[in-house]
Amino acid sequence: MYKLNAEESSIIDMVRQFAESEVRPIAQKGDDMDEFPLEVIEKMKELGFFGLTIPEEYGGSNISSMAYANVFEELSFVWMTAAGVLGTHSLMANVITNFGTEEQKKEYLPKMAIGEKWGALGLTEPHAGSDVQNIKTTAVRKGDTYVLNGAKTFITNASYGNLLLVLAKTDPKAVPGGKGISAFIVEKGTPGYIITNKMEKLGYRGLDTSEIVFENCEVPAENLVGLEEGQGFIQVMAGLEVGRINVASRAVGVARAAFEQSVRYAQERKTFGKPIAQHQAIQLMLADMYTSIQASRHLVVAAAEKKDRGERCDLEAGMAKLFASETCATVTMNAMRIHGGYGYSKEFPVERYYRDAPLMIIGEGTSEIQRLVIAKNLMKKYEI
Repeated sequence: MYKLNAEESSIIDMVRQFAESEVRPIAQKGDDMDEFPLEVIEKMKELGFFGLTIPEEYGGSNISSMAYANVFEELSFVWMTAAGVLGTHSLMANVITNFGTEEQKKEYLPKMAIGEKWGALGLTEPHAGSDVQNIKTTAVRKGDTYVLNGAKTFITNASYGNLLLVLAKTDPKAVPGGKGISAFIVEKGTPGYIITNKMEKLGYRGLDTSEIVFENCEVPAENLVGLEEGQGFIQVMAGLEVGRINVASRAVGVARAAFEQSVRYAQERKTFGKPIAQHQAIQLMLADMYTSIQASRHLVVAAAEKKDRGERCDLEAGMAKLFASETCATVTMNAMRIHGGYGYSKEFPVERYYRDAPLMIIGEGTSEIQRLVIAKNLMKKYEI
């Protein structure tokens, strides 16, 4: 099994300490107010969190996928929203790193590494979530610019972020649709870039999620990722491997938090003259919770190891994301059962874990999409 090097271990320790000292004290209020304090985000920038996956030559730390997964687990263990601040930012950085021109890397990655540029992903549309190839946003070449028109929804970091990776159709007639999709780097403040409708959510609160509308938004042609049309779908799908490892790691962190809260509570809470941890029904739940969490982590490790070897990990990332997110939903529900009425109140963080869990089932491709990804790869693996 992959072992973190000394530098990566030090980074994980720093993230863990930061989460406990800076994030835990504001987590409940941030969830209640649906606001993540900007002063805490500034500290994240100062500590280099925004550059963790960016190559060293562009000012980042370039940590491994394994270390990256650990970062997201530790942040999510305290408050999953803290991991969300970095999620789409890291995915955008990954796309620019792997597919951008040298000029695009030099222009954006150093600024992203220090959080001067804070990235987001413009992928989902009101009528096109999992069906990415069916997006309607268009980008029409006009001299040295592309004119964007359309709308994106469920955009994490829409308001606080200032850099957006946008998928748009440069060839609406292409078959299949993915061949006509291109990716653009769009800066906040560009005329025709309109942020609207902040979305109220069940969980994943504290992180701004809004819609963005493009009305004749002119983007320099040099901001076409890789300077080649029709590559956007492939570029973002490759980035989603990292995104799925990220979400699976978040699920492990939230599930772990719910389990640890439950196992402590079960040893303190007494019914019928003894701690509920001594009742067999509770023991069975705790055993299943812990086993599933450990299995989830091993799946994350398998996906991250393969990614770090430079191999495609669609199958492994899909399995990790599917199993870990479903585990998180089950574990957080059982945590509420173990806590009884207290689990349903804000006196304990269990209800927050329960509300955050569905995001992992939906984000970066639903569980149903993951099953299709897994099945597709199995057909290739066992082709006769």
